[in-house]
Amino acid sequence: MTQPDTLRALLTAIARGQVSPDAAFEQLKYLEFEPIEDFAKVDHHRTLRTGFPEVIWGPGKTVDQIVQIMRSLHQRNPVVMATRIEPAVYEQVRQQVPTAMYYAMARICALVPLNLVPRHPGMIGVLTAGTADLAVAEEAAVTSELSGFQVKRLWDVGVAGLHRLLHHQQLIREVDVLIVVAGMEGALPSVVAGLADCPIVAVPTSIGYGASFQGLSALLTMLNSCAAGIGVVNIDNGFGAAVLAGQILRTAARLQAKSQDL
Repeated sequence: MTQPDTLRALLTAIARGQVSPDAAFEQLKYLEFEPIEDFAKVDHHRTLRTGFPEVIWGPGKTVDQIVQIMRSLHQRNPVVMATRIEPAVYEQVRQQVPTAMYYAMARICALVPLNLVPRHPGMIGVLTAGTADLAVAEEAAVTSELSGFQVKRLWDVGVAGLHRLLHHQQLIREVDVLIVVAGMEGALPSVVAGLADCPIVAVPTSIGYGASFQGLSALLTMLNSCAAGIGVVNIDNGFGAAVLAGQILRTAARLQAKSQDL
């Protein structure tokens, strides 16, 4: 059950007299946030506000802290994600949470229902300029899938061999939002934006030689693109790109539903 569905079910049960006010209070008192010892305040209300649950940033947290936050979130969310989790950390998490899954390339540890299927309309395409950009691209792709979106992947189609990208123009035409991941000079989003009629979310990566300044060169190229319709997230931020793409699709679906009600 999603959090909004849980809340509706609880309110219905109260109205029918199936749940007492005191019992409902115990369930609702941590709706806004739940303190966990002295290190975290878990935001259970985020799904209701934004449509996406809170996600755990792994670096800087101990294994026990990650486990406690995951368990707290999982009480109210069918999918729980922890990002930037290294393999050794995942192995320790799995000892305490045996059902935790690991997406190695994306470095995402997650609790996922067995029947996870796309639940939102629209399709997200994820493209990379090179194979070295895969970790960031997979973070975007896996985040999108765990958030309930259908994803198509296209790797290693950078501008150094433009014919590779042109060979896959059908995919560019099929998707509804494109996440384009590139390092080095970061030119790929501009090229893709000249071929696509959908929004582009550009992700600069820290891949490149010294003068790329750990992704700053790609970031500036994307910000200065002459192609229209490009939004740019921070360096290596595949997660943020996925959330932005998801919000675009969810907003489009909401607008379509409103137009049908008129």
